[in-house]
Amino acid sequence: MSASTDPRPLAVVTGASSGIGAATARALAAEGFRVVCAARRTDRVEALARNIDGVAVTCDVTAPADVARLAETVGGRLGVLVNNAGGAFGVDPVQSADADRWRAMYEVNVIGTLQVTKALLPALEATGEGIIVNVGSIAGHLVYEGGAGYTAAKHALAALTETLRLELWDRPVRVCEVAPGMVRTEGFSLVRFGGDRARADQVYEGVKGPLVAEDVAEAIAWVATRPAHVNVDLLVIKPRAQAAPHKVDRD
Repeated sequence: MSASTDPRPLAVVTGASSGIGAATARALAAEGFRVVCAARRTDRVEALARNIDGVAVTCDVTAPADVARLAETVGGRLGVLVNNAGGAFGVDPVQSADADRWRAMYEVNVIGTLQVTKALLPALEATGEGIIVNVGSIAGHLVYEGGAGYTAAKHALAALTETLRLELWDRPVRVCEVAPGMVRTEGFSLVRFGGDRARADQVYEGVKGPLVAEDVAEAIAWVATRPAHVNVDLLVIKPRAQAAPHKVDRD
């Protein structure tokens, strides 16, 4: 049965198995949406969907067959799409960069967002008031040493977002970006450092109040629930302790 047969408005969150994605799925469910939770880790999205009375879809956003299955589950009408799936892999400087890591970051952050958006755009347009919220990063608007692969991918995502807004200017779909700064989640830095827990923990060591996933999820839900005539082009959200990627107040 199509998820769109439920009387509640429908939302899709990619990368919903943990962190910002899972928190966003919960936040949108609390706002009255039936949420399609899409992620690669089946056990996690199924548990989340059960908890919020949503729908679980195992989906790697870089795999066209998975994205097609997601679109089939959604059906003909969709209110909210949160493109959250993404990630950073490594902190190598440009001169010693691993090209495969760069390709992987571009695939998940940019091509994955492209594929999901293309597949679900007709359903978003069909509601007459659909909204796309792309989860970017301050890395899409700034740069820092060791981050060129990730910042390049997130800059590309920001450009995709702005271009799509121009291209859809006369159609009933809003296009927004939420760009978080430092967010302490269970997996982002751990993945970036290849599972090195000590290096991952150092990112947040002594930081006076980093953001948590729920902070960003609340911002995403706010953007997604504005009246249909309101478009929040870009919302940057950082902890007070972070003035810039390289300037963080620590104990």
